[in-house]
Amino acid sequence: MKLSLPKDRIRVVLCESIHPIAEEIFREQGYSQVQRLPHAPGPEELQDLVRNSHILGIRSRTQIPQELLDLGNRLFCIGCFCIGTDQVDLAAAAKVGIPVFNAPHSNTRSVAELVLGFAIMLIRGIPDKTREAHQGRWQKTAKGSHELRGKTLGVVGYGHIGSQVSILAEALGLRVLFYDIEPRLPLGNARPTSSLQELLPQVDLLSLHVPDTPKTRGMIGPEELALMKPGSYLINTSRGMVVDHQALATALDQGRIGGAAIDVFPSEPKAKDEPFHSPLQHKRNVILTPHIGGSTEEAQENIAREVSHRLISFSDQGTSLGAVNFPQLGLGPHPGAHRLLHIHRNEPGVLRQINRCLGNHGLNILGQNLETRRDLGYVVIDIAPAENGKEILQELRAIPGTLRARILF
Repeated sequence: MKLSLPKDRIRVVLCESIHPIAEEIFREQGYSQVQRLPHAPGPEELQDLVRNSHILGIRSRTQIPQELLDLGNRLFCIGCFCIGTDQVDLAAAAKVGIPVFNAPHSNTRSVAELVLGFAIMLIRGIPDKTREAHQGRWQKTAKGSHELRGKTLGVVGYGHIGSQVSILAEALGLRVLFYDIEPRLPLGNARPTSSLQELLPQVDLLSLHVPDTPKTRGMIGPEELALMKPGSYLINTSRGMVVDHQALATALDQGRIGGAAIDVFPSEPKAKDEPFHSPLQHKRNVILTPHIGGSTEEAQENIAREVSHRLISFSDQGTSLGAVNFPQLGLGPHPGAHRLLHIHRNEPGVLRQINRCLGNHGLNILGQNLETRRDLGYVVIDIAPAENGKEILQELRAIPGTLRARILF
């Protein structure tokens, strides 16, 4: 039985200046048709890539809606070389049997370091002082400038990033309180609070590390800002919709909030030449950065390594661990066996028909792994060597409910 598609015929396209280590990794693993693009493809180019690529790597600017996924008969996996996957219609990808991989934690350190940098800048009043110096005014004063040591940091969302912020903050002498909707084991001397309302009045600095969900949108609005300690500082490196920016602008103008550092916004330009507008522009002691929390060379390399290896593991072995829209199967090699992949709608009787097909050909099943995820089923089958692979593959693809079937080796 031969490979359904040899590696030297698998076309890999990496868009948006994905770190070059990704291309190196693919080539080291035997993938010779690798194309790395420095830009986000336009509509026509993207349609061509989806039609003619087998593995597609993108970052946050490339949008993959359902109508594009319907064109991708060759495309068998997508890698989001970033943290989020909002740019891909995940449900539509699952319906056509395409797993989507990302790197949810590879930029953790980069974001955490930026948060602590923001905290120091805000509590020392650096945004105001640097603006004055640029304008030729020498405002040397200790008034309103403080040390972090001894202050209280509130962390909302105590996951990978929030907990690392907590560890780094303690090393600088901060007391850490946190709130999370899930029970979390405190690290170091951090202490949990039972609610956001309990947390807000106690902290000198507040850092947000939550996903974009209906429950988190507008999480910090007028009522929450009113609960915060007068003169405290707000840092958001999570998602733009979490904070009501107009309410924050009002609180800054009133002097109730002493300063803010914002890296994410409800509406962000999709390209460098598009204008950026925010009600927080030109406010005193406010840092605005263009969504760069994870934008360090180290983070981008880590992301490129992680996503590339996940894509290659799926292409080579059928391993789907780390896919955000797909049943999770972790598989190693099976020497001396042939491996079949079958992706199908999660309907009664599909597995029975697969096994009947293999039995009719007199094949011995050496290993079989099945996982389902809502409406999707994914089975990986290792069988004894067979010569009629093309015929078997045709029969597997003809089973009602089948989305995709491949022979890996």
